Amino acid sequence: MPTAEVNGQTLYYEVRGEGEPLLCVMGLSADSVAWMLQVPAFSSSHRTITFDNRDVGRSSMADRPYEITDMAQDTLALADALELDSFHLLGVSMGGAIAQEIALGAPERVRTLTLAVTFPAGGAWARKLSDVWTQRVRKISREEHVDELMLLNFSEAFFENEEGVTWMRGMMLQHPHPQPPEAFIRQLEACGRHDARERLTAVRVPTHVIGAEHDILVPVWKSRELAELIPRARLTVLPAPPHGANVERAEEFNRLVLDFIAERAPAPA
Repeated sequence: MPTAEVNGQTLYYEVRGEGEPLLCVMGLSADSVAWMLQVPAFSSSHRTITFDNRDVGRSSMADRPYEITDMAQDTLALADALELDSFHLLGVSMGGAIAQEIALGAPERVRTLTLAVTFPAGGAWARKLSDVWTQRVRKISREEHVDELMLLNFSEAFFENEEGVTWMRGMMLQHPHPQPPEAFIRQLEACGRHDARERLTAVRVPTHVIGAEHDILVPVWKSRELAELIPRARLTVLPAPPHGANVERAEEFNRLVLDFIAERAPAPA
């Protein structure tokens, strides 16, 4: 099992394919399995790196609260361990917040930046949501937590496919490395404290913001706000998909990511 000791954490990672490196950062409560519909497409043209953030999957569990900036340092340390001087960077949801901090803290490392269904800041509303959701997660069963995550991530149309819902729910419930409630809470609280709004005007790398029209977890106006804050950022809003756009609209999502990289990637030094 490939792991790297970085920034006081043990991170599980996978590397597939050859070509310019594409470093993929996943969101809240999800591990590298969540990239399963992306890896075949991405690895056909890129050395694709996926990994489990701290507090999820096969990576180490934290023993205290932390910030999105700490997770950004985890990611950069993993890139160092894999000898990636620079890379294309893709972040989804919480992973997009992490990617923002990487682009701000180490812009020379980032060839292109893709931020999908993510947000420039949590704010007071998000912190209150975190408080309320924290209390709820401590009381409900794992089955109820999975059902809630599915409702927040998938569309009404998806739920009309009974076979698909049953398969997805079963896969999530049978995950061999379920996230403990306290680990979910630590990630959630870090998201609520994220705030890059006043710094994003300093981002100079080619940036593509991807929003989802029917996202109820991170509303599409957050994507619009993000694109407005980053100079010369491109905004693409996918019509109709939910937060889990990389699952429900995988082929279109993958094409958007790869086409932008191909178009905007600078020539290697």
